[in-house]
Amino acid sequence: MLRRETSQSYQEFNDDDGAEPAEAYQNCADDKEGSEADGSAPPAGAAFLAYQTISDFMEKLNHPVMSVRYKEVDEFDSPGIALYPGKAKLLSCRHHYHDHIPPRVSLGEFEEGDCTMEEVTYTDPYSNYTKKQALVVQGPTDVQDRELIFLQFSQNETEEDFSAISYMLFAKYKDMSRSLDKQKFMRDCERNYSMWTFSGGFRTWVKMSLVKTSGRRNESVEFRQESSVVKYNDRRPVAEKTNELFFVVFQWRDPFIQEVKAIVTANPWNTFAILCGVFMALFKAANFAKLSVHWIKKIRKRHQKGKRSRELNQIS
Repeated sequence: MLRRETSQSYQEFNDDDGAEPAEAYQNCADDKEGSEADGSAPPAGAAFLAYQTISDFMEKLNHPVMSVRYKEVDEFDSPGIALYPGKAKLLSCRHHYHDHIPPRVSLGEFEEGDCTMEEVTYTDPYSNYTKKQALVVQGPTDVQDRELIFLQFSQNETEEDFSAISYMLFAKYKDMSRSLDKQKFMRDCERNYSMWTFSGGFRTWVKMSLVKTSGRRNESVEFRQESSVVKYNDRRPVAEKTNELFFVVFQWRDPFIQEVKAIVTANPWNTFAILCGVFMALFKAANFAKLSVHWIKKIRKRHQKGKRSRELNQIS
């Protein structure tokens, strides 16, 4: 009787001392296996970082930053000034300096000028049945001496409600003069450049500025202008006022060319380095999860083997 009670007491002590810690360890091992073995938390964060890095790179690649700088020059290339006088007649075209404008010429008399010009007839790019005649004038170059070109036109009575002369500016006059197909050149210019007008009975002063835009694939030249209009005080006899007079001045506004460049701020090497770090973190997380699973299985087998040995000892 005494020996049986002693054995029973040992049995109870052994169960209390071994079963609860083993169960606690088992729960701890299960928790660790669930959180670290699958590696769900670190890879998810790394995947989000990779997605965010690639998204930022594509955003910067597709939306470059525009850089603007002003380049000062002593003179410009002579721009091309294409005028479309229609029925109006050119009276004079002269180069002047330092904002000096001479008095008007006698009505109906052509005054020999010093402008370089050429007439070009071509087909309207928007209508194959319409012919257009342009008077192309070589524009001013000397911006330091404030060179300008002053043109005067005269037009007899017209049936139109509004009278105006259209004009167009393009980058270089020599591109037109040296072109082998001037008609095609003028059609292309009309497609790519804007048209402006100046009205009769006024002196329109056009001050030009040049903007060069450089993109990733092409470059473009744009003319910007500021114009001021002054009414012409017509003191001619009433009989002579049937001929309407047009006055226009072309001059550079300042000696600066505005250069606009598209700068891509996306750095492929920086993005590559971040992605390498992300993939390395994913690899380490996967390797750590694999080692953790292996370690937990090994410890569990050892624990089960020890528990089986204890049970056999209890039976014996």
